[in-house]
Amino acid sequence: MVKLTIVGRVSDGLPLAQGPRYTIEENNNFLFYKQQAEFILKEISKGALAHSKMTIHIDHHCFNHLVDNGIIFITLCDSSYPRKLAFHYLQDLQKEFEKFDNRLVEKITRPYSFVKFDSIIGNIRRQYIDTRTQANLSKLNANRKQDVDIVTKHISEILERRQNAEISDRIFVTPQTVSSIWSSPRLEVIALKWTPITTIVVVAVVLLWASLVLTDHIIIS
Repeated sequence: MVKLTIVGRVSDGLPLAQGPRYTIEENNNFLFYKQQAEFILKEISKGALAHSKMTIHIDHHCFNHLVDNGIIFITLCDSSYPRKLAFHYLQDLQKEFEKFDNRLVEKITRPYSFVKFDSIIGNIRRQYIDTRTQANLSKLNANRKQDVDIVTKHISEILERRQNAEISDRIFVTPQTVSSIWSSPRLEVIALKWTPITTIVVVAVVLLWASLVLTDHIIIS
């Protein structure tokens, strides 16, 4: 069963629409799965998930996503739900989304504010609830090799890769931060306090030396 659908923008990872509320929202895990879908959306926008079609397993569910023309279509299904039907569902969403003006989509700035598409998601989803309808059986039986090129991963792999990338970024930045001796607040205070005093002492020594040299010159003369 299709339980969660999110449509987002690749350029900035902004979720545009999510469709009507499904029965999964009665479960306390709904927010968790929604956050995971938004995480996948962000990873795609960062270029971390380069494949246009993917299946990502999580618990007893799986995310299927389709990327086309700068738009991401993500759906959460039971693991037992036919993957081919899930991608037919995403392709139907993609075809309907193409009917909207790209300039309208580009102007959206608030998450989930493209409410015009919410009802379309709900209408198309209803066609895929029963996998045994004649239309869905025909889709399942047609082109049985269609999903061969779809990459499959587990959410833990993606999370681990993101954590490793963040750790690498911190290691790369940290030496640059501590390399300068003036990065210490204590050293900055010492420098501000003693630099004027040192300057005065040096000037006094120079003046004293100059006066001694001038005195010697007068005596010799």
